Amino acid sequence: MSTTSFAVLAKARSKYGKHLTERDYASILACQSVAEVMVYLKSHTHYASALAEVNERDVHRGRLEMLLRQDQFYEFDSLCRYDSSMSEGFSKYVVEKTEVEQIIRFLILLNSNSTEKFIFQFPAFFAKHTSLDINKLANARDYEEFLNALSGSAYYDILKIYKPDQKGMLPVSDMENKLYAYVLGNMLELIKKKAKGTERQELLQMFHTINDYSIFSKILRLKKYYNLSPEVIRTNLLPEYCDLSPKIIDKMCAAESSAEVFKIMQSKGCGRLISKIGYTYASDISPRVQYRLAKKNIHFSNNPSVVMISYMFLAETELMNIICLIEGIRYQLDTKTIQSLLIL
Repeated sequence: MSTTSFAVLAKARSKYGKHLTERDYASILACQSVAEVMVYLKSHTHYASALAEVNERDVHRGRLEMLLRQDQFYEFDSLCRYDSSMSEGFSKYVVEKTEVEQIIRFLILLNSNSTEKFIFQFPAFFAKHTSLDINKLANARDYEEFLNALSGSAYYDILKIYKPDQKGMLPVSDMENKLYAYVLGNMLELIKKKAKGTERQELLQMFHTINDYSIFSKILRLKKYYNLSPEVIRTNLLPEYCDLSPKIIDKMCAAESSAEVFKIMQSKGCGRLISKIGYTYASDISPRVQYRLAKKNIHFSNNPSVVMISYMFLAETELMNIICLIEGIRYQLDTKTIQSLLIL
């Protein structure tokens, strides 16, 4: 193993060693306000430096979340620089994921005629890391202006085929699917080009398994909450990036009940994780699988890129948990409800 590779392993595992413990989560759950959460994070966790300049007396939930996201973005950017073979691709993956998140957020605001809110929630630190024209995007007030703001980017080519319906509404779910397919496709193409041997195998297996469960949970949600036909459900999936066979996917799409979808998924080897992850909602399944795989790989993999992306997944989960805690405390949800939403 090269010095650079060893540095990646050591750095990622060292960072993981500073993650929030069960004791930290219990202490945060005992907080009575967002200000108390901030004080705890600032005084007892690895987020201390990110929050050093924040005054707990005038902290705002939105600003706290933004600072934590900014800290994570720069941490990922720094970590990516350690791995010479995959660094550029991983860094691009982080940027593209953030770009897609912001584009989807804009589309949702466009559907609700609230695009003026976009710039106030945009992560300002990200502006210098994207080639998108943020000012032009923020000033867009209809879909044509939105597309014009994306002109020259890959996202324009993906989204130009869509048009608002007679009520002025856009098919955001379908658009989101195509955007994430682009990001995931780029990531898997990078892995196939740059990674070799067990590193390639472990990376592909992790991303494919995560998408297997994303497909499974999406089928459950679309059936239960939207009662969509099998044909429409298929258009919302990314079957080209998974290990599930077309036959199994078709069976789940055509299933008459959620129980039948579960039975079909559990009939396959990859479905064995269902009984191990514990979840409250169908939308929890894929993130919990991602967390479980990442936690296993950060401990047992000897491949630098696998350990690095695993750490990134674990850090994203931790931040998601913190945001969940902040929201739960802000809206005074009971402790058990908040705990059920955490991925631990």
